[in-house]
Amino acid sequence: MAFSLKRLDHVNVRTADLEGMIAWYAEMLDMRSGPRPDFPFPGAWLYIGDHPVVHLVGQSARPDAEEADLRLEHFALSATGLTRLIERAKAASERCEVRRVPGFPIVQVNLWDPDGNHIHIDFDAAEAEGLDI
Repeated sequence: MAFSLKRLDHVNVRTADLEGMIAWYAEMLDMRSGPRPDFPFPGAWLYIGDHPVVHLVGQSARPDAEEADLRLEHFALSATGLTRLIERAKAASERCEVRRVPGFPIVQVNLWDPDGNHIHIDFDAAEAEGLDI
């Protein structure tokens, strides 16, 4: 059988604010905490449907400036419900930047979790019809 990648399985994000991050991903992105192996360190797996997409790993302190430079630049998810996410972000006073992807029928909603990790949520551009984006 030939080698073939199928999809992104998950991202692993370290945090010194495990409970705050769990709450943010639940409130902002409707991700739920679910089953996780009994690892010998704190953490949580956050699910989309039946798939654990964001793996949080608790650590005792935030990374120093040098480590922060090595932080993941971003990860992306696809979704439906563009206006609902924008409304949710505004209601929560979250930084939210909405952009059209040049030459592609994609609109991105850019968000930053409480630790500053960049996440963009991709929507079909048809959802943005009539919006000032």
